[in-house]
Amino acid sequence: MQTSPLFESATLHTLTLPNRFVRSATWEGMATEKGAVTPRLIDTMAALAQGGVGLIISGHAYVSAEGQATPWQLGIYDDALVDGLRQMTDAVHAAGGSILAQLAHAGNFALEKAIATAPRVVSNFDGLAKTPRHELSAEEIEALKGAFVAAARRALAAGFDGIELHCAHGYLLSQFLSPWFNRRTDAYGGSIESRARIHVEIIRAIRAVVGADYPLLIKINCSDFADGGLTVEESISAVRRMVPAGLDAIELSGGLLTGGTLSPSRPGITTPEKEAYFRLSARAFKEVLDVPLILVGGIRSPEVAERLLADGSADFFAMSRPLIREPDLVNRWQTGDRSPALCISDNLCFRPGMMGKGVYCLTKERMETQR
Repeated sequence: MQTSPLFESATLHTLTLPNRFVRSATWEGMATEKGAVTPRLIDTMAALAQGGVGLIISGHAYVSAEGQATPWQLGIYDDALVDGLRQMTDAVHAAGGSILAQLAHAGNFALEKAIATAPRVVSNFDGLAKTPRHELSAEEIEALKGAFVAAARRALAAGFDGIELHCAHGYLLSQFLSPWFNRRTDAYGGSIESRARIHVEIIRAIRAVVGADYPLLIKINCSDFADGGLTVEESISAVRRMVPAGLDAIELSGGLLTGGTLSPSRPGITTPEKEAYFRLSARAFKEVLDVPLILVGGIRSPEVAERLLADGSADFFAMSRPLIREPDLVNRWQTGDRSPALCISDNLCFRPGMMGKGVYCLTKERMETQR
């Protein structure tokens, strides 16, 4: 049995976790067309718990119908979905795991069938951002905040062990923070204090509903890595306003849904030097924040995570693509096989998801077929 501080129990607010590994939220493509949980999605979450993942964060679950990002995405926008979500959390708990619900709204990156909304954006961003049909009005912002609060109530009712707000990668809450997307001139635009206002208000409103003991996290870009986008300094300033409102931890990511070498899911993580590609930003956040930091982005080996834990760069380590290929990766590392994750970071796992087959490791399937 491998001994390492990574595999010692650790506390995240009121949660006691068996290790410091987190499954970062992704799109599984395994829900129904209306966002309901399916048996396959339940099995996927249970397998992660059985595989030793200390904390599972659900796929990004849309809080209102117009906020759906992708087909077959998990939803949390309707009370009718709670029973299925409860079955999923029950399965995770029965396997000895803990699971958070990630609450999300795609904003300007919503499905074509949904109304594209945003704080206020220009017409194009690297050829991907769609022109919103309208700038969100004050009344729509209030409705948006209400949708996040209602989703938080459902998460609590469904037995999730906490909540994470998705404020990264160019989705709606990320768009509010980003000066590239957000060109508003009212109380929700301009300075970083104003651009972070909706987040502070949502956090306070959710905290009032779920109480002081319920873990509340945020996933946020350290930087947009784009000219005119959110910077590390602005992101730190925003988080310093959010933490007093009721945040218990930060998951640090970065980049926008534009693909390429500066995307959230960077390709070609082939050496330790390429791992943990947001590590420098993490150190900057840790210097000024006193809440736990979960670092995502290219973690592929326990040695890298151990070094980052030892030097105080991060407190927990999140992975997504490696756990698609190896849901039992954490158990493998803990029991002595410390070789790097088998994931080769080619991003092919999302192709079958877009075909309605659910996300899985296409590379692994091809290798097994060739044997």
